Amino acid sequence: MKNTAQPASLIAIIPARGGSKGIPGKNIAPVAGRPLIAYTIEAAIRARCISKVFVTTDDEKIAAAAKQYGAEIITRPAELSGDTASSESALIHALETIRQQGETLPEFFVFLQCTSPLTLPEDIDGTVEAMIKQQADTAFTAAPFHGFIWKRNPDGNSEGINHDKLVRLRRQEKEPEFLETGAVYVMRTAGFLEKKHRFFGKTAIYKTTTERLLDIDEPEDLIRAARMLSDLAQDRLLTALHSKDIKALVMDFDGVLTNNKVYVTETGEESVRCDRSDGLGLTMLRKLPIKIMVLSKEANPVVSARCRKLQIECLQGIDHKLQTLETWCKTHGIMMDQVLYVGNDANDAECLQAAGISAAPADSHPSALNVAWIQLQANGGDGAVREVCDALLTRSKE
Repeated sequence: MKNTAQPASLIAIIPARGGSKGIPGKNIAPVAGRPLIAYTIEAAIRARCISKVFVTTDDEKIAAAAKQYGAEIITRPAELSGDTASSESALIHALETIRQQGETLPEFFVFLQCTSPLTLPEDIDGTVEAMIKQQADTAFTAAPFHGFIWKRNPDGNSEGINHDKLVRLRRQEKEPEFLETGAVYVMRTAGFLEKKHRFFGKTAIYKTTTERLLDIDEPEDLIRAARMLSDLAQDRLLTALHSKDIKALVMDFDGVLTNNKVYVTETGEESVRCDRSDGLGLTMLRKLPIKIMVLSKEANPVVSARCRKLQIECLQGIDHKLQTLETWCKTHGIMMDQVLYVGNDANDAECLQAAGISAAPADSHPSALNVAWIQLQANGGDGAVREVCDALLTRSKE
């Protein structure tokens, strides 16, 4: 990605007001264990072209959730937060606020909508690249559309809008049409501030797939989103496994094989909660030529006890995980590119970045979610490891 912008010099702005009528609290409604807005923030953070992510909101709860997942907050005034306020007005206020804070506005910026949780980092990078390559002023994501649109006239007759109803063209005969996804928009900053509209001048399209076409508008959409996100995560994990020769599965313990909670008795004894489906998945995985190891900072006997029952190797009380992992890999003749690492917190970040494939449970800390290749749909201690095991087992049968 070259030409007029640096690969990591752009800002992303996500408007998220608190007054949703159709779904109260929509922008932070839980979807597969995370607030809705988290998915868009994470996609922006992981995009190569984005250096900062801003959420403009009038709602304290949205601001707190956005900050938790790595966004900077711009407080949106009440007059720009009502039902009739446009996204453009929020974007203009955000850009002016950023400039007033002493930052230089980039040549163009990215506008993201948090009601599109299936947005991927590559959608953001691809839309920016499409605008640069086509030397456009604006760009947006769109999915191919092959349907026939109709309207009903005042006299009750129905007429085709994008077709002549007397001529039924086959799909391959129709001129290509695209449906705006509402997920990603890119605009030249100066032109936007002048025109005050997301589309002006020459407009480029970045083509996405219809399989990820989803805009949260009704309560039922939240259920669809959770299901589609689960399918998407599994597809991405399987795609990653096709690209790597995985020889080892290495996992953190707390927050991966447990729900990251600890139970402490009055005598100081500790216990944790694990998931039997994770254990069964690891048991089935032992049939494959893949080494399995737990790498934990905790020195608690409960860690080694669980690993003994599962018959997997365990290294615990480890402060410098990456150094230990590299040594372990050399001992077993495994390259780091052949490791699938699963971690959930800041002390896993280096390993998540160094491994060939990395994954983080859904409820992981943003420091892990934002660097992992795959964001799993299950929480730690609640099927996240089984999700990984199932993918490895599926891959072995292909």
